[in-house]
Amino acid sequence: MSQPVDPVSGDDLQAYVDDQLSVARRIDVEAYLSANPAAASRVMGDLRIRDELRLALAETPRAASAATARLATAEAARRLQGALARARWTRRLRIAAMVALLVGAGWMANAQFGHLGVSRVVASGLPPAYLEDALRAHRTAMVRADMPSQPGASHYDPLEIRAATAIVMPALPEGWKVADVQVFPSTFGPSVEMTVEAGEIGTASLFAVRPGGFDVVPATTVPRDGLNAAYWQVGEVAYALVAQAGPSADTRDLDRAAARLARTLY
Repeated sequence: MSQPVDPVSGDDLQAYVDDQLSVARRIDVEAYLSANPAAASRVMGDLRIRDELRLALAETPRAASAATARLATAEAARRLQGALARARWTRRLRIAAMVALLVGAGWMANAQFGHLGVSRVVASGLPPAYLEDALRAHRTAMVRADMPSQPGASHYDPLEIRAATAIVMPALPEGWKVADVQVFPSTFGPSVEMTVEAGEIGTASLFAVRPGGFDVVPATTVPRDGLNAAYWQVGEVAYALVAQAGPSADTRDLDRAAARLARTLY
């Protein structure tokens, strides 16, 4: 079974435990849990606690002497259930507060330093390992493009790609034209390399692969070996958009194009 288009989040897992998901979304969550034993173990533990709480609240005492104990158990269960709910909301509020703090700091840096502030365009650091595969696939595609004996396969069927590789491709912006689509070997297994005529960024390569882990990474642009590359990840599929660097190349155009592609996956 292929993975759902919408990645399974912690909120989805909590809603699964609380019986608050639609049947279709429960199937997505169960497929995710079947492939992630650690997450499945945590969810099973939460389900056991939930059922114990429900049993404690639902049982009716059979004798007056047992009634007091049962009431105390029920009250303790209610308090525990309330504490668990408050803990979930507290965790969510902490995350929201941290995001708000980081956004506020970003606005202050932008106001203070203008374009000298930190942005998603990164000059140094350690990009993910799959980026090297994306750069290699781009260079190979450029070699193919210069060989008359190697015609491009411009017929693009995203559903066929998904069925064969379990890779969901982003929706291309209007005006972009597919010049070639190939399934390439990579460090992480089959990958997809698509050569596109991409408007303001020129001829570019859109690369997609399943790197073997679940993550959500926003579009981040890096210069690399004479090329500009933007990478991001949504769930279990990672992507890279690679274009030629040069005097007229603007990394902000590539950054905006990558962010636009990433948004189509949500």
